[in-house]
Amino acid sequence: MPRPLSTDFPAYYAKYILKVDADTVSEAVTVYSKSLIDFFTNLPEAKAEFRYAPGKWTVKELLQHIVDTERIMSYRLLCIARKDKTPLPSFDENNYAAHSAANERSLASIKEEFIAVRKATDSLIASLQESQLSEVGIASNLPVTANAIGFIIFGHILHHKQVLEEKYL
Repeated sequence: MPRPLSTDFPAYYAKYILKVDADTVSEAVTVYSKSLIDFFTNLPEAKAEFRYAPGKWTVKELLQHIVDTERIMSYRLLCIARKDKTPLPSFDENNYAAHSAANERSLASIKEEFIAVRKATDSLIASLQESQLSEVGIASNLPVTANAIGFIIFGHILHHKQVLEEKYL
């Protein structure tokens, strides 16, 4: 299935989808999965609790945010691909971060969780047929296709990779 059209997702997700240089979500798995796991699993322990400004997340909190968001988006992807028409709720990323207890965990344990979630998402994407990716559901009160969610997942991770490179490392 080709890249999502602008009508396949809420406009605020465009910034993530535009970061993904792939023609299909399956190609995104091939292009990005290994390099993203390599990048995030090589984050230095010395930076684990670094925050680039007061009130900003630590590296641990940021990585936990990526994990939490991917889990939520993967659930959305699954529901929509399986034709579950139940509207899916939004989530407050700052509330999740505040209650994640990420700074009480080791960076290694969050990295392990990241790898597990990434691999699970990739397996889900690999299992989907084009007809499933074209399904439309409601998330955060707006229509979105399963295909667009796949692109959003990768774009979100790429966005935070860039933030880490520019402000943390």
